[in-house]
Amino acid sequence: MAPHAADLGLMFYTGKMFPAAYQGGIFSAQHGSWNRTKPIGARVMFTPLKPDGTADKPQVFAEGWLNENGEYLGRPVDVAMLLDGSLLVSDDTAGAIYRISYEGQ
Repeated sequence: MAPHAADLGLMFYTGKMFPAAYQGGIFSAQHGSWNRTKPIGARVMFTPLKPDGTADKPQVFAEGWLNENGEYLGRPVDVAMLLDGSLLVSDDTAGAIYRISYEGQ
């Protein structure tokens, strides 16, 4: 996790909608920094787990809430999973809840 990115809500993914690589991994909502010259965060991260259960390298899963000028368009707070395996992401800046789903090819 990046310093000052403010990882708030997180969850272990137990759904079946996303590919197998996401099974058992951790989704986290990064609210974003407030005290950095160049803001960071405002994204949803995914951290896969190694076979021994320890965390592997985190990767960006969803972004777009922080523009190129360093202005927040939204700030993710929490992630949750619906019964169908899709994700919900709450945003306390835009006052929104986003649903992220996956359709295989």
